[in-house]
Amino acid sequence: MIRLTWETRLGIFLVMASVAIYTVKFLVLGTPENTYYYIFNALGFLPINVLLVTLILNQLLTVRARRDKLQKLNMVIGTFFSEVGTRLLVRLSDRDVGMDAIRCDLMVGDDWSAKEFDEVRACITDHPSQVTVDADELSEIRSFLIQKRPFLLRLLENPVLLEHEHFTEVLRAVFHLADELERRDDLAHTPATDLAHLNNDVNRAYRLLVVQWLDYMAYLKENYPYLFSLAMRTNPFDENASPVVRE
Repeated sequence: MIRLTWETRLGIFLVMASVAIYTVKFLVLGTPENTYYYIFNALGFLPINVLLVTLILNQLLTVRARRDKLQKLNMVIGTFFSEVGTRLLVRLSDRDVGMDAIRCDLMVGDDWSAKEFDEVRACITDHPSQVTVDADELSEIRSFLIQKRPFLLRLLENPVLLEHEHFTEVLRAVFHLADELERRDDLAHTPATDLAHLNNDVNRAYRLLVVQWLDYMAYLKENYPYLFSLAMRTNPFDENASPVVRE
């Protein structure tokens, strides 16, 4: 027995309903020419109807769905920075020997335009991060990331993240760094060659984090001024950052 989908059943019902309505019209009012006239009028408008529904209306629904998905995604990104990202940026930016050259560019203000965000993004994308961490610092980063591993795993389970390639790369880089550190039993006696390898992993995660942070700030500036205000006051690149409102 063939099972019809709900779309097929709905289509059959609508066609039968249309036939029934025209049949009743013909039986009650007569005048078959008038009935044929209305049928052809309806058929003539059908292509326009299809255009309105399938192209225009569907596009509007797609835009709305994309906006809702982006909102959910940025809620996830915001949680990531609250739990992990901002602390990593504070710790690593202090060890970026080239930070002074771009620190002023990362002092995001409430008067920034989309153009300014784009210009700074281009600038920091080209910035050669030069983070150097020693064995003691790596041990602290390892402890922090191991502590946050359950949280990071829950993030990966979120299907919304599949829509954001760059943030997925950020998570992948952070996870890789955590795995590299966790698999070493004694970081205190790490040879120089392995320390250089681990610093490469640190810099990869750091570069991706900086760009993602700036993109997130641009989103908050455009959509959530009150969240943007707190994010500015806790800017991980501001050495005098404080959540306390001074002015």
